[in-house]
Amino acid sequence: MYIHKEGKKIIRNTLIVVLLIYVLMIFTVHHWTFFHGLFMAILFVFWIAIMMFFRIPRRIFTEDDQQLIAPADGTIVTIEEFYEKEYIKGDCIMLSIFMNGTDVHVNRYPCNGTVEYMKYHRGNYFVASYPKSSDLNERTSIGLRLENGQKIMIRQVAGTMARRIVCYAREGEKVKQNQEMGFIKFGSRIDLFIPKSFEINVDLQDKVRNAISPVARIVLPPDESPAE
Repeated sequence: MYIHKEGKKIIRNTLIVVLLIYVLMIFTVHHWTFFHGLFMAILFVFWIAIMMFFRIPRRIFTEDDQQLIAPADGTIVTIEEFYEKEYIKGDCIMLSIFMNGTDVHVNRYPCNGTVEYMKYHRGNYFVASYPKSSDLNERTSIGLRLENGQKIMIRQVAGTMARRIVCYAREGEKVKQNQEMGFIKFGSRIDLFIPKSFEINVDLQDKVRNAISPVARIVLPPDESPAE
């Protein structure tokens, strides 16, 4: 396990604050009680929790050109038909993964492809599990053209606690399956918009892990052939 680069500054600054409070209490509290010790223990546990939020566990990635691999840890909260008007501009399947505070929050590309579209949207901070959060919350949309010519869109959605979406996508960039796509800090959601021909491998409330769990099999429609 290691700590993601997006968390190092936050972890360092939080530790400095905790230590300053501890030093201040040493010089101002002459008679320590159980409650003083409990207060410091809570602050220390809080620091540990922040550090664990930015953890990146060592994993053996699943590599499969025929599968979309989960772009995030979390729980499947939405599988439904959807008209996507931003990048795909057509009917598709929307598959959403909700990340709670204990999940690993790094986001990864589910497949190989080329980034054709990337846009950041300002928005609200409703609970990320709320269905409308995909359209109303702060979010970043990444349009990806697969090697066979099909298009998918990945949307990073901020939640109630999340206040910053980090996205590494750049238009024109060729990306690899399981390559880091970004990070959402403190609770969030990832939406996948995929062709209706793809075979879904998960059900509602299934737990998935990024870079490990296949969520859908890439299938061309019967009347199409791979792009030249």
